[in-house]
Amino acid sequence: MILTVLLALFYLLVPAGVVLLCRKSRAAARVGAILILYFIGLIVGNLLIYPFPKVSEAVSGVQEALSGITIPLALPLILFSCDFRGWPVRKALVSLVIGLVSVITASVSGYLLMAPHLGGQAASVAGMAVGVYTGGTPNLAAIKMMLGVDEATYLLMNSFDMLVSFLYLVFLMGVGIRLFRWILPYAGTAREDTGELHANAMAMGEDRMYRDVFSREHRGGTLKAIGLAVLITGLALGLSMLTTGGINMIVLILTLTTLSIGASFIPQFRGWTKSYDAGMYLVLIFSLVVASMVDVRSLDMREGLWLLAFIALVIFGSLLLQILLSKLLRIDADTATITSVAMINSPLFVPMIAESMKNRRVIFTGITIGIIGYAAGNYLGVLVAGILGR
Repeated sequence: MILTVLLALFYLLVPAGVVLLCRKSRAAARVGAILILYFIGLIVGNLLIYPFPKVSEAVSGVQEALSGITIPLALPLILFSCDFRGWPVRKALVSLVIGLVSVITASVSGYLLMAPHLGGQAASVAGMAVGVYTGGTPNLAAIKMMLGVDEATYLLMNSFDMLVSFLYLVFLMGVGIRLFRWILPYAGTAREDTGELHANAMAMGEDRMYRDVFSREHRGGTLKAIGLAVLITGLALGLSMLTTGGINMIVLILTLTTLSIGASFIPQFRGWTKSYDAGMYLVLIFSLVVASMVDVRSLDMREGLWLLAFIALVIFGSLLLQILLSKLLRIDADTATITSVAMINSPLFVPMIAESMKNRRVIFTGITIGIIGYAAGNYLGVLVAGILGR
């Protein structure tokens, strides 16, 4: 019990320390709080948790609880202060199509290049890749069941997916965002046309992030925002349980997003400018938790070397195609990047990368594209596996 409490406090408080570090150190600020938390989580998970079985058993429950609740609570808090009346539907749809084409092309190309080395289930592996990288892990599990993929292949693919997806996020936050803004159209976050934030939130500088969240001026609004976020999350979970008998990610995220966007059209709710900060702090916690869940020692590199290469090709190959096609069709850098993140990592990671880009306006675009990806992933994955398996 004491160990569980200490672990929970570690996950809840370390992000605050990293925020203070970034505020006082220019070098740390340039790296970014999220990337620092990723490295802390990776080190803690692999050096201080997994070598000790009793600690590992205790931490798994804390990790599952925090990773399961932080993002569902964060999404409403982040969306309350946004104004979506200027959302560019056409550009988002074009970027969605580019993303789907990129993932399918990369998966099929990987199959054609590596099929002899992927074993008798190569077509199914390609289908699962399409499903997981247009939607998310639920699609991977669903397609595994539909295609009868053996447990060993599924577990190995899931493990390698976590590792390469982690490296993908590190690449984006380290150099990718700046590189893509140099390659693709980019007018700066202050003049993006992907929606407008509340004027007070826009005026708030980066150095004011996470400050005064519970000050006398903002305490009432912040507490009300948290209460409404809890209510919306409860309604979304209840609807998911009622309609599907369990926690269905499509129903959950779609309900969360719809209710939160509806709330943002009420001026009083949109005036809760510190709700964004509260939501982003939950994203920082999520970043630390997710990174600490990556067990590098459990990966059998020798047995699955070709599978690892296939997953790396699909993830980074689809990203390359996303950028090239976006260049051709003049999609801006941030929209292209957030589309790739929504598909490769799921909508849950959209706020994290939007904060790294210092561009909150792309959050709705990323979440919407990710939800469509969730819905389409199973169909596209099974279709690709069926065609390649003939």
